[in-house]
Amino acid sequence: MELLCCERAAAATRRAAPDPSLVRDERVLRNLLAVEERYLPSCSYFKCVQRDIQPFMRRMVATWMLEVCEEQKCEEEVFPLAMNYLDRFLAVVPTPKCHLQLLGAVCIFLASKLKETIPLTAEKLCIYTDNSVRPQELLDWELVVLGKLKWNLAAITPHDFIEHILRKLPFPRDKVLLIQKHAQSFIALCATDFNFAMYPPSMIATGSVGAAVCGLQLDEGESLLSGDVLTELLAKITNTEVDCLKACQEQIESVLVSNLQEVPQPPGDASKTMDELDQSSTPTDVRDINL
Repeated sequence: MELLCCERAAAATRRAAPDPSLVRDERVLRNLLAVEERYLPSCSYFKCVQRDIQPFMRRMVATWMLEVCEEQKCEEEVFPLAMNYLDRFLAVVPTPKCHLQLLGAVCIFLASKLKETIPLTAEKLCIYTDNSVRPQELLDWELVVLGKLKWNLAAITPHDFIEHILRKLPFPRDKVLLIQKHAQSFIALCATDFNFAMYPPSMIATGSVGAAVCGLQLDEGESLLSGDVLTELLAKITNTEVDCLKACQEQIESVLVSNLQEVPQPPGDASKTMDELDQSSTPTDVRDINL
């Protein structure tokens, strides 16, 4: 007698959809705006706390963290939340540069636990460090980071504002989804740049949406959302000063242009062997700052 099992494994992890009741309730947006600054770093830590870590090192680790999150197909909120943890920790604890990648891995670990249906494991994250970090070391540092953050992990990030902003823009659903996708890319870009670390999440979210609309040229031909009208509408939604929002959006666009100008190695350059290209388990080589 044969037993036939007809169950099928799920093709992909189920993701929670936005709750319409929360998105449409104005009280949610007001509460987000009221408490968002509680989760900002307490200071510009390169000037007053850190002596060994430099801004370019943070950028290298942030790029590595982003690539890990992308390769693991993490929720969009995981990377900005992990960077929030990292910045808040560095704002209170002088950290040697040899521990920066370990700190980045711990921050991804914590953010993944908070936002993912199936969190990343310590063992997997250690593989992404090219095994320069041991699982037990990561778990020990998890408690250190939690203590310094006072276990306050439910930080507000720019992603929390995106649905609230897009709901109030007069675009069709297909355009809204396109704007959301591009805005999320801008938010990730801002998280890799320390210049945005002290900006309120609502300003980054609003500036990212504005940059996405302008970049997609959706404001052209729309008499109700042309030029300054769009900026004023976005500023009103999140109670942001128009001039501050303009400056933020311009800075986001400038960072995008700067990143696009960083041309990678030409395709015809065969100076790297296939073994070198496939060498590590970690997407971005950050071993230089571990020395």
